[in-house]
Amino acid sequence: MMRILITVVFISCSLATWAQEKFTLNGYVKDNANGEELIGVSVYIPALKAGTVTNSYGFYSLTLPKGTYDVQFSYLGYTIQKQSVSLDHDIENNVQLSAEAEVMEEVVISERAIDENVVSLQMSKNTLDMNQVRKLPALFGEVDIIKNIQMLPGVITAGEGTSSFYVRGGSADQNLILIDEAPIYDPSHLFGLFSVFNADVIKDSELYKGGIPARFGGRLSSILDVRTKDGNNKEFHGSGGIGSMAARMMVEGPLKKEKSSYIISARRSYVDVFMKMAGQDNLVNFYDVNAKFNWKANNSNRFFAAFYSGRDAFKFGDDFGFQWGNTTGTLRWNHLFSDRLFSNLTAIASNFDYKLELKDPTQGFKWTSSLQEMSVKYDLAYFINTNNELTFGYHVTGRRFSPGRISPNSEASIFEEVELEHMYALDHAFYISNQQRVTPKLSLDYGLRLSIFQNIGPYDQYTYVDPKDNINVERSDTLKYGAWDNIKTYVNLEPRIGVRYIIGEGQSVKLSYNRMVQNTHLIAAGTVPVPFNTWNPSGYYLKPQLADQVAAGYFRNFMDNKYEFSLETYYKNISNVTDFADNAEVFFNEDLPTEYRQGKSWSYGAELLLARREGKLTGSVGYTWSKTMRKIEGVNLGRTFPANYDRRHVVNIQAAYDLSPQWSFGANFTYSTGRPTTVPTAKFEYQNYNPDVITERNGYRLPAYHRLDISATYNPRPKGDRKWRGQWVLSIYNVYNRANPFTIYTRTTKNDDGDVIGDGRTKEARMIYLFPILPSITYNFKF
Repeated sequence: MMRILITVVFISCSLATWAQEKFTLNGYVKDNANGEELIGVSVYIPALKAGTVTNSYGFYSLTLPKGTYDVQFSYLGYTIQKQSVSLDHDIENNVQLSAEAEVMEEVVISERAIDENVVSLQMSKNTLDMNQVRKLPALFGEVDIIKNIQMLPGVITAGEGTSSFYVRGGSADQNLILIDEAPIYDPSHLFGLFSVFNADVIKDSELYKGGIPARFGGRLSSILDVRTKDGNNKEFHGSGGIGSMAARMMVEGPLKKEKSSYIISARRSYVDVFMKMAGQDNLVNFYDVNAKFNWKANNSNRFFAAFYSGRDAFKFGDDFGFQWGNTTGTLRWNHLFSDRLFSNLTAIASNFDYKLELKDPTQGFKWTSSLQEMSVKYDLAYFINTNNELTFGYHVTGRRFSPGRISPNSEASIFEEVELEHMYALDHAFYISNQQRVTPKLSLDYGLRLSIFQNIGPYDQYTYVDPKDNINVERSDTLKYGAWDNIKTYVNLEPRIGVRYIIGEGQSVKLSYNRMVQNTHLIAAGTVPVPFNTWNPSGYYLKPQLADQVAAGYFRNFMDNKYEFSLETYYKNISNVTDFADNAEVFFNEDLPTEYRQGKSWSYGAELLLARREGKLTGSVGYTWSKTMRKIEGVNLGRTFPANYDRRHVVNIQAAYDLSPQWSFGANFTYSTGRPTTVPTAKFEYQNYNPDVITERNGYRLPAYHRLDISATYNPRPKGDRKWRGQWVLSIYNVYNRANPFTIYTRTTKNDDGDVIGDGRTKEARMIYLFPILPSITYNFKF
């Protein structure tokens, strides 16, 4: 079926190309200063009112009728470059753009920028401008793209203490987070104070909230696609910073000038050093390392190797400790079969694991859990003509789930070696899509993804008399599967379509629909995602989660594109959403399928964004109204209840002001209504125990969350021709010391001295707060 679909689309799109003689203009667009390929550069032909953009590897291709054309290359933060091209044969044209800051002062840039916000076919997508992000306040001086993503419309923060976020009614585990195409399963360092992304090595980051391209799959709600720099292929450079809690260093340079390059970075916190100096036994630290190498064999073959490793460790005295981390590796080969056919072959490996250890002579144990996956992706793009760009490919991923293993760490320990059985899965995906310019005003992006998921052996699958009875569990049989035996297969089609129509100068409307399928399920009963959760595949008792989202938007730019405005609305329906029975036991449970509960979830909302992109004062104001509800049999007595990330109103304001070449200032303000949480409403006495009684899931809301952060950045004047450039950043997190609740819990009622009041049967609710006002100073440098 896929071959037939490819053939039909290919033939239908190619008919127009047979009518007259045509030639192809293609090449790569790079940064003139360092040789980095630039993603999303607009390549525009004013005479035809048509063009394209460079792909994720900086490549573009245009097939045009024979003739002479003015070609315009434009990219945010770079001077527009115009070229005149006589197209009477196929031409390879590699272009180097210069950053605006590098242009002599007497040169005035007067060309109007391409109205990307309006004319782009993609909706519900945000691309972070790293130069702008660096001007905004950063906790402990660390520029963090996750915290900036949490300020976007349609995105809701999980709160302090985590880097997790929620997008358009989806849970945190329904976001696919990629670094150089490899998945990251937990993006947090120090429980959310930092994220795994080191801004020094980030080249490009895009968040897709809707209208998700067919090449992406595996998650329901969003795709965060982060690409790291390739490394300067012209000369050696370095950068780094020393902050209040961590230090970082990055070096890059050519292995062979303009042919191959490298970039290596490392970060480490030193909170544990300060704690040791203060005589404390409780220690905490993290580190991460990024490395990337690339080689240009010729203009038709390029090779890349990228690596990431990060780890957190907490130690409470000599008795208890835990750690977690992500490790990824990517090998990539870009190949040009012709001037119009571009391919990318990628091999990916990813590992996420955590460890807990209690040191005790009789009760000591070590607990480990992990998830490994390996993928091969083959993606192709065929640039048919200026009106059609066809993309298609095949992805296969193998996963190994290790839910948990407990082992004794002392000879006298009461624990025995116990390990939950490993689970295995194969995930296949075929996709095809086409971006088609129907008329100068109307463009379409349509495609189809075929997902084939296999839960495979070896595995011993328990069956149950009543799979929904988690109180009196009764097994009926054990089904034994050998290696590679098929346990369960799920096949799903995922259609995608996007429409853009320009309704006037500087304004357009866009529509999109996409279906997404998710076959990996987070096993967690808590409200806020933490690293010590495990993942399970779809299988005998666990169905794939399916999401259908429809979105519509109005986009308009004002005052020669200095201001951008957008209004988007959406409706998302999720079937087979995974939850767990009330009071479920989800950890180290051999009969976990009896705790599964699947039902439906729906979300809808509106998102407003007004942004100023040019001038000394830049920034944005965003507002989101949304509602997310769930209804799941066996949860909350089958009654409808709000998701624990349902926040009706969210307001985010960001501003950056360039006072002079030396001084700039930034500010962030965020407000959101309190999130729902579950609290006990009563208690009962049973054999000297007083268990809590929960009558309503997420029936209580925490107080509203709001916070102001500010920063000041000072760039000393460079001295002579010295290559060293220093920068001081002063930031204040939570300026007015707002006590924002992290969570709520109940305890036996006590007085101010901590003494129990009465007979100990009365309980009270207590809030947990994390971060007060936090000033920090950081010194950044480049050379």
